[in-house]
Amino acid sequence: MESTKEKSFSRRQFLASASVLVGTVVAAPAFGMPAYIPNLRKPNSVFKGVQVGVITYSFRSMPSGTEELLRYCVEANVSAVELMGPAAEAFAGAPDAPARTGDDEADKVARAAHSQALAEWRANVPMTRFEQLRKMYKKAGVRIYGYKPSALGPNNTDAEIDYAFRAAKALGANQANVEFPKDPTHTQRLGTIAARNKVYVGYHGHTQQTFDMWDGAIAQSPYNAMNFDMGHYVAAGFDAIQFIKAKHEHIVSMHTKDRKSKANGGANLPWGEGDTPIVEALQLMSERKYKFPATIELEYPVPEGSDAVKEVAKCVEFARKALGA
Repeated sequence: MESTKEKSFSRRQFLASASVLVGTVVAAPAFGMPAYIPNLRKPNSVFKGVQVGVITYSFRSMPSGTEELLRYCVEANVSAVELMGPAAEAFAGAPDAPARTGDDEADKVARAAHSQALAEWRANVPMTRFEQLRKMYKKAGVRIYGYKPSALGPNNTDAEIDYAFRAAKALGANQANVEFPKDPTHTQRLGTIAARNKVYVGYHGHTQQTFDMWDGAIAQSPYNAMNFDMGHYVAAGFDAIQFIKAKHEHIVSMHTKDRKSKANGGANLPWGEGDTPIVEALQLMSERKYKFPATIELEYPVPEGSDAVKEVAKCVEFARKALGA
């Protein structure tokens, strides 16, 4: 059943008011270089004790350098972020990926050479540029709490995996996140290296998520944890609130999106239009003082005339309204 708070939170009223607010937010002067950031109002997306963040994957439809991603966060009033690997690694000087030529064999050889060069770079790169990136974001009012590079797979070297956790720590994050591996020997490997660095590995799931999917990995290492996705969990046919209540101690961050339930087709929709109990989850996090961030992951189609920054800002405002902040 819905709580009194939820009943008073009209989705139609919210969507109308949010569109007005977002128009104001994104009308702020744009900037091209991080030096301008201190002149703008710093973002604040902590509402009633709940940190609302965003994964930078949400801005995939837009230019995605580190300065641009930071600008999007500031414009959308997001004060914390799960940073995808490509932008951070480019900032730190990683070798560029080869352009596709259309020659399958030549492209395969080029990709293999790039993978080897990237592995060598990761094994030897100093953390200085990652620390600079953390400071740049912090100065603008944005905390980096998660890092998701393509360095945690079964084909990556131990040195690359170690790099992922060291880079996460240099960025100020307490977690390096990865898609949930199928092989339990790999979660053991990741958990061991994570423990050595004292940084959590957050395993992310899609519709393969079940109530006990993470249990084996968590038993392997105290640094194996959950990057839970409540939208995908609902689309798989399960109760996200029950899961959060039972497993909150092992959740390091929670991807937040609105999907229809499995019975209703599972579609990704704007917040407030699906079956995912976002309002109830945010209120639960506030009432019980859960400390993991609620990470906006924008996966519904961006409406014509809008863009990813405006849609993320709508999600932030939805969360603020849901929490009565």
